[in-house]
Amino acid sequence: MNNCFIILAAGNSKRFRSKIPKQFINYKGLMLFEHSIKKVKKTKLFNKIVLVINHRHKKYINRFKDNNVKIIFGGNERSISSFKALKFIKKYNPKNVFIHDAARPNFSLKLLYKLYKGLKKNKCVVPYLTSNNSLKLKNNKKIINLDRTKVYETQTPQCFDYNLLLNVSKLNKKVVTDESALFINSGIKVNFIKGESFNKKITKLNDLENNFKNFYGIGFDVHRLVPNRNLYLGGIKIKSDVGTLGHSDGDPILHAVTDGILGACNLGDIGKKFPDTSKKYKNIRSTILLKKVMSDIKKKNYTINNIDINVIAQRPKISLYRKKIIKSISMICDIPTYKINIKGKTTEKLGVIGKEKAIACEVITSVSKYDE
Repeated sequence: MNNCFIILAAGNSKRFRSKIPKQFINYKGLMLFEHSIKKVKKTKLFNKIVLVINHRHKKYINRFKDNNVKIIFGGNERSISSFKALKFIKKYNPKNVFIHDAARPNFSLKLLYKLYKGLKKNKCVVPYLTSNNSLKLKNNKKIINLDRTKVYETQTPQCFDYNLLLNVSKLNKKVVTDESALFINSGIKVNFIKGESFNKKITKLNDLENNFKNFYGIGFDVHRLVPNRNLYLGGIKIKSDVGTLGHSDGDPILHAVTDGILGACNLGDIGKKFPDTSKKYKNIRSTILLKKVMSDIKKKNYTINNIDINVIAQRPKISLYRKKIIKSISMICDIPTYKINIKGKTTEKLGVIGKEKAIACEVITSVSKYDE
């Protein structure tokens, strides 16, 4: 098996009318193009994934880190970007190539498997839909009625025999809006399969409207510092001669994060969900509790937009552990690190926190709930 998946994300998004190009806009908790990558990886059908971006958009891609995805720069036209990607993957000697628009994040894994299966007997497989609307063609000044059952709206991903697509791309002199047009213009058979109604292309900003609602939650936790206890902050074990007293591992950061998420999703609080009267949670790691909450909110179509954290402690110095804590929370919550912010605060040696007898944490969390 030697298959490559190319994601085209080099457009200028002029019709989207946003300061952020649509392929990098936050959609269901991820940048738009990330949904395609996530799904492609799940299939385990592809050896290489290539993301084609506009060189002017480098600042948006800097926050995306994935060693399994090759990022290259495209051209001014879709066909140029596609051809650049095809030439780039030649060194991998692919048998088949899938080409997809980053602006279509909602295709299913089932569609990918159907397309791949279709390549066993065909050189080109393309998903399509027919229109529910009456269709007319304006030809000069004449209006012609069209049979809508014979008019195809093609979608992506589209899949091809790599060498054949590369050859027809080399010969192409026209501007085309998808790769199947190259086969049609060359008189090569295209196998069309039924596409998916929800695999819509996001073109304008209002295509995202009514798709999600934002909610916000506040989390707070405080623990006494005592000898002979471990100190866990954000899932990381901190070297210390004192630790937090609690029924679980007493991680104030993860407890506050968990409460903030539960509050934003209107799901109660950590005490209700994991009562300290239950032996089941005695000395349990807070990482386990937060993972359980994340699993629950995902089932209800919630995703996290961002988490802002204040750690209030005289010691330890939070700046020394900030990156590790952010990475830990990022892994537990399955969100990018740039969506998490941590600030260390002291009480200027005032009160129990200032006297190093306690540590507290407060959190504000934003989540989105998506309509399916």
